[in-house]
Amino acid sequence: MKFSMIFEAQMTDPTAEHEARVLRDSVEQAVLADEVGFDTVWAVEHHGLKWYAHMSAPEIFLTWVAAKTSRIRIGHGVVCMPFNFNHPVRAAERAAMLDVLSGGRLNLGAGRGATTVETSMCGVDPDRTYREVEESLRMIAAAWQDPEAEFEYHGELLDISPHHLLPRPVQRPHPPLFMACTKKDTLKLAADYGIGALVLGFAGVEEIAELRGIYDAAIAERTGERFVSTVVNDHFAALCPTIVLDDRERAQQIGARGQRFFAQAIKHYYGAGPVPDEAVDPTVDEVAKIKQAAEEHVAYLHEAKIPVKSGSTAIFNTEHAYGNADDAIAYVERLQEAGADEILCLIQMGTVPQEACLETIRQWGEKVIPHFQSRTK
Repeated sequence: MKFSMIFEAQMTDPTAEHEARVLRDSVEQAVLADEVGFDTVWAVEHHGLKWYAHMSAPEIFLTWVAAKTSRIRIGHGVVCMPFNFNHPVRAAERAAMLDVLSGGRLNLGAGRGATTVETSMCGVDPDRTYREVEESLRMIAAAWQDPEAEFEYHGELLDISPHHLLPRPVQRPHPPLFMACTKKDTLKLAADYGIGALVLGFAGVEEIAELRGIYDAAIAERTGERFVSTVVNDHFAALCPTIVLDDRERAQQIGARGQRFFAQAIKHYYGAGPVPDEAVDPTVDEVAKIKQAAEEHVAYLHEAKIPVKSGSTAIFNTEHAYGNADDAIAYVERLQEAGADEILCLIQMGTVPQEACLETIRQWGEKVIPHFQSRTK
């Protein structure tokens, strides 16, 4: 099993000064992750989401991290692939450049970037995003099948005459491909395409097991006709919100507060909720507070005559790797049993202080990851 970290560059008080500090803090966290034994650093791509993510140029962030590290893999989690976000030729060029400069450490994920804030900012047609993501994946996967040949592509949406697509990646024929799977239909698409799945897991272990079952069933039923590459990557990575400190109760409180802010940011941009509550009050029981927020969310949905669907309150669930190292180990064991091939640690949430992020990374490196490595020897 692999252990990774994913970065949103989320923050309260999103001033320019604080933004710069959070981005530099994220680099510090990524470098420490390399030192203590994490396998991959992933970075999202979002645009204009002031309280959710300031990671608008992950290729720059990841290049900076690659230059400061020697071992850890560098993951686009993910590139927004609709053409007005990133033309597939440019996405391919940047990916290959980063793969070369990192010594063949790149993972490349694709996503839709589907919030209305983002699509309206970049002129993306929401009705075309699924088709454009698929076409981009096919182009990128085809680009370096023969690294010495000129590249050409004749598809449904794009037609490219022969050109030299440079540079060529170190990994042959291309870096491993992944897809962000926030819905069950995208999970099935990832299986049909023959690429790895990056899934959320806020609802807990049971949801991860269900999603793994959907992914495996789609793999078993596929014919191979929709594969985007000659290389198949059936890899299932699951999100794991986590704060790990020696002080178990403090870790739970910091984790619950961070997740409450994270959940409110998701509601704001994906569900027209209010601006997230930025206040951090050490006297507040944050575990109780996030449960109250979940109840309020259910009430809001009912008032709007929207049925409470499975997962609608999942972002408020705090049954994650919050606590001490033993708590984290126990939770990861359950994720492993549910079918996770990779644990995507979400540590950097808007209200979590830098010292708690760094201590969590150290605890995972010194106690959690070695526990699982020793079991495989």
